[in-house]
Amino acid sequence: MIYIGTSGFSYDDWRHVFYPPGLAKRDFLTFYSRHFPALELNSSFYAIPSPRLIGSLIERTPNGFQIAVKAYRGITHERNSESEAVLKAFLDAIAPLIEVGKLAAILLQFPYSFHFGGSQLSLVESLLERMSSWPTVVEFRNERWMKEKVWEILRSHDTALCCVDEPRLPGLVPPETICTSAKLGYVRFHGRNAEKWWNHEEAWERYDYLYREEELEEWRKGITWLAGMTDKTLIFFNNHRNGQAVENARDMGKLLGVPLPGAGEKQQGLF
Repeated sequence: MIYIGTSGFSYDDWRHVFYPPGLAKRDFLTFYSRHFPALELNSSFYAIPSPRLIGSLIERTPNGFQIAVKAYRGITHERNSESEAVLKAFLDAIAPLIEVGKLAAILLQFPYSFHFGGSQLSLVESLLERMSSWPTVVEFRNERWMKEKVWEILRSHDTALCCVDEPRLPGLVPPETICTSAKLGYVRFHGRNAEKWWNHEEAWERYDYLYREEELEEWRKGITWLAGMTDKTLIFFNNHRNGQAVENARDMGKLLGVPLPGAGEKQQGLF
């Protein structure tokens, strides 16, 4: 089954283009969940989710709603002697999501500076072993990780490789559809803003991009294949500036023939 959504939802610049102008920010999640069946939570990268946030995710979304949680940066970016305690705190925090059947995946995103090597590979393996009972996805930003040896390790842990669409720049991961888990497939669309990928003043500039239909079409065959190989395939759009992720998520739903909730409702602003 294919689930389509966006990376994050609580963006002020989505007003007038997705959220109604007068909608209170506390109601964004409820509104979002009427239009998409899945969400990738990005705020969890910056701070371990609070009980209040997890409670809101559970209470303000319908049964069957799928949530992928991006791992806290203390696990993937700031590894130190406290990493074990940080991982436990993070897993304890999100445990209620799995108890109600809403945790689709934990996304372990490693930075571009995390280069392929023996010690790095051992770290990944160790982390996957400690998370063996959790639905896990690994995203590499450096193309040197795109090796059969790495994929075999992911398969041995039934861990999904995150397939990505991003600018075609040297060193970045190419747009390949690879299956390493029978349970889970995962695809992230970051946009193709090559000009701002490395040179930007604000973080959002990197993801300021609107996909054309023909660019999404490039992925249709691969995603269809991935969905046929897995129990669940998640597709998230991270090109969030000015609601572009919303537009492209809807475009992808139409392209794949995946009905999205609320498709017949009158849309705000551009949509």
